[in-house]
Parts: sequence; C-alpha cells; structure tokens
Amino acid sequence: MERPDLDLRQLHAFVVLAEELHFGRAAERLGVAQPPFSQQIRRLEERVGHPLFDRTARELTAVGAALLPSARRAIDEVAGGLEAARRVGRGEAGRLRVGFAASLALTVVPGVIAAFGRARPGVLVEMREMTTSGQLSALRGEEIDVGLVREVDEAEGLQVLPLLTEEVVAVLPQGHRLASRRRVEVADLAAEPFVFFPREHGPCFHDRLLGPARAAGFEPRVTQRAVEWQTVAGLVAAGLGVSLAPAGVSAVRPAGVVYRRLVGAPTTTVALAWRYGTRDPLVSAFVQVAAASAAAI
Repeated sequence: MERPDLDLRQLHAFVVLAEELHFGRAAERLGVAQPPFSQQIRRLEERVGHPLFDRTARELTAVGAALLPSARRAIDEVAGGLEAARRVGRGEAGRLRVGFAASLALTVVPGVIAAFGRARPGVLVEMREMTTSGQLSALRGEEIDVGLVREVDEAEGLQVLPLLTEEVVAVLPQGHRLASRRRVEVADLAAEPFVFFPREHGPCFHDRLLGPARAAGFEPRVTQRAVEWQTVAGLVAAGLGVSLAPAGVSAVRPAGVVYRRLVGAPTTTVALAWRYGTRDPLVSAFVQVAAASAAAI
C-alpha cells in the first residue's frame, strides 16, 4: 500500500470545506484568507490525483465523498492521540508500576493506593509484592517505577522519602510465659529461639528489627527462617519460636499467636523510593499522594 504522506492541515481544510460547501465560509471558519485555503485544497487534490470538490455545483465529488470518512477519522485519531499524550504528561493517565514490602500490604498500601486511585482515576497501577532489596534492584533496572520500602535511608541512584514510623512488636505463641503481659522487655526473649526472615531480603530492615535485642545485650538465635510474615506468624503460632516484627504485621492473626508492645517502643521506618532525576509525572503525583496519605495514618 502506498504511503499516504499527507499534510494534516490539508485534510482539516478538506473536512471543513465538506461541512461548509463554500470556500469563503470554510476559510473564515479556519481563520485564514481564502487564497491560501484554496491552495491547500488544490494540493490535496493533486496528491489524490482527482478533484474532490465540484466548484460549480458546490458539492463533493464522488472521490471527495469517498475520502471524507477517512479524513475525519484521521483528524479525530490525531486529536485523540494528542489529548492522551497530554493526559500522560499531566500525570492523569498511563501506567505506574509500584513495588511494596509484604509487611505493608495490610497497613500502608491500601490507604496509599486508594488515595492515588481517587486522585488519578485514569492511571493503571500495577502492584508488585517484593522484598526491599528486590525493589531497589527493580528500580535500578527500571522494572518498577516506585517502591514502598522499609529502612532505606539512602541508596545509590535512588531518591528516598521517609513516610512514617511503626513500632516494633514482639510476636509470641499464645501460651508463651510472656503472653499475659501488656508490654515485653526485649531482654526477656534472650533465651528464646527466633523465627525470622533471611538478612539478604532486606539487610537494613533485618538489622533494625533485631536492633532492640542487640541493644539489650544478646544476639537472637534464629532457628527458623521464612520470607513471608504470614509464614513467620504461623511458625510462631506452632511454637517454633518468637519473633520481632513491625506493628502492621499484627493484622496477620493466625490462631495461636499474640503480639505485644515492647518496653521502649523501638520503631522502624517506612519510605518511598524512586529513581533519582526521573521526570515521570506519574511518579511525582504518586509521591505527593503517598506522602499526604501516610501523614494521615
């Protein structure tokens, strides 16, 4: 098929002429003088190879009538494409890939995503559950656009914005000797086996959670490892050990597990991370909405 190589201005002039059926009125409607308007129509006719308008009868020729539907569609599609592009540029449409730590799934994530959905209903949000380390790698590899992470103060090539802090709590079997207390001294867990996630899944987060134990003078003896907090809670409920977790994990309540606040109320930080220097308006919009949503928690 021959490449069209048409001037959109010529098609627009032709569509207006088809609607007005008068060169003078069509030129006036477009805000141009009649001679250059007539030249646009003449050049289009030369490109088509046949007259499009019967100047005596003041009506479209059969050739013009055949071209008109396609000309209108072309103009509408270009106009639609321009508006779609502008909406993306304004951060009102497009796709945003958001990573999130599993421990935030029942606390921070619902409020942030709901608030962003209300602010930007035309944006498709793709959620990807990932460890903090996985999110940082995915951000650098441009596999996600923004991440909800834990305990990341700074990271090469990334911008990090702290959103909020959560208390660290003790996770205990329901029948544990400390379960009846409202608050637990971390030092009382020194002799207990621990259920915990591997350090490589989030070194800073891992060290932050175990920090209270180390500050109390002992290194937790980790005997069971699990990546998902639901699994950690399940293993604790089974009596295989105790754990330390962000307070948001307490939303995961399998039978046989209890959560208790710690004396001194140590905390962990939730943050937002994205690629340094990104000009994506969707990322900027998400950062603004997430910061406002987290401030209201």
